[in-house]
Amino acid sequence: MVQGYCIDVFLAAIKLLPYAVPYKFILFGDGHKNPNYAELVNMITSNVFDAAVGDIAIVTNRTKIVDFTQPYAESGLVIVAPVKKLRSNAWAFLRPFTPLMWGVTAAFFLTVGVVVWILEHRINDEFRGPPKKQIITILWFSFSTMFFSHRENTVSTLGRLVLIIWLFVVLIINSSYTASLTSILTVQQLSSPVKGIDSLITSNEPIGYQIGSFAENYLIEELNVAKSRLIALGSPEAYRTALEKGTVAAVVDERPYVEIFLSDYCRFQIVGQEFTKSGWGFAFPRDSPLAIDMSTAILTLSENGDLQKIHDKWLNKRGCGSQSSQNQSDQLQLQSFWGLFLICGIACLLALIIYLCLMLRQFSQHYTDSSEPSRHGSSRSARLQKFLSFADEREEIWKSESKRKRMEMLSRANERELESMDGSKRVADICHEKYNVDT
Repeated sequence: MVQGYCIDVFLAAIKLLPYAVPYKFILFGDGHKNPNYAELVNMITSNVFDAAVGDIAIVTNRTKIVDFTQPYAESGLVIVAPVKKLRSNAWAFLRPFTPLMWGVTAAFFLTVGVVVWILEHRINDEFRGPPKKQIITILWFSFSTMFFSHRENTVSTLGRLVLIIWLFVVLIINSSYTASLTSILTVQQLSSPVKGIDSLITSNEPIGYQIGSFAENYLIEELNVAKSRLIALGSPEAYRTALEKGTVAAVVDERPYVEIFLSDYCRFQIVGQEFTKSGWGFAFPRDSPLAIDMSTAILTLSENGDLQKIHDKWLNKRGCGSQSSQNQSDQLQLQSFWGLFLICGIACLLALIIYLCLMLRQFSQHYTDSSEPSRHGSSRSARLQKFLSFADEREEIWKSESKRKRMEMLSRANERELESMDGSKRVADICHEKYNVDT
């Protein structure tokens, strides 16, 4: 008596045909070893079989010699590998972020602190003082924004703009960190040295596959995996033994087989993403009308729900098969936050450029007013020292000094004007006395 998932689908579909089709099932294989599916398909072209009914994957090489029906089951190659539980330790609080994410975040904390100090140094007494005090202020202000507990007030418009943007970035980072840490500490975490097909290919570790599956040709021809790395396995027990003993680093097989395997062996797990998309179909000779009519019948089964019922009857996952089938890292990557860091970096850069332009303008006015003709030829180093000294002064001192110098210049101008008027008056008196001219 022949029965199974594929047989039930075939019988349900053939009943929907508008005409009677006599059939007889002939077993293929010896019943002990997995048969070669490529050989089974080739036997249709040689007229040994009129059709092939089974879990036959629809792949390119096979579609060139036979016609397949509409896929009645989704399939695709996945990787199953051993996993281990990650236990919490004293450094579990560092796991939400990757090392690169931690480094970039710390660098931005310091950068924002320095930028705010530059923007506030000339006008805010809280950002002034001895060098040691200023360094402590920068560090304290930088990392206190993490908890929104900075006590220093920002006075300048540019400083407030930078701080608002940075506090928004800190809010997002804090929320993401809290959510990720909560997940890590409360949800069971699994880890595997194999992260996906890319890491499996580059690892040079042995890879297991099911005997007779198209996975062997796919790994060799499409992914350029050396044939010496591939180890053929014929049963779920062989999968378990090879994975436990380390004979293979992982097994590559079609998802339906793997899901049935995982329903009995919970210590293994699907890692990475499904890296091929295919399906199972029934094979018929080229230009056979049965291929088209059976495809229509399979679509009817799918629409009325019978196909799903047959699937649940034979392939319904049980036991630990309902666990998550993907092993994904819970660590937050820098790629998830680079947009926020970019916005904050641009804001800091624009604020510094605007501030520098204003400073150069003020210094130019101050330098022109205070310089004497003999000092115009001073060296660049001397001018740079003056600029740094000017940037370190309080803005109120610069304004009061500029105001004083303007008053002095105005007073000198008035004195020169009075002296000029007195000189004109003396000349007029002399002329009057000498020529007796009535003014």
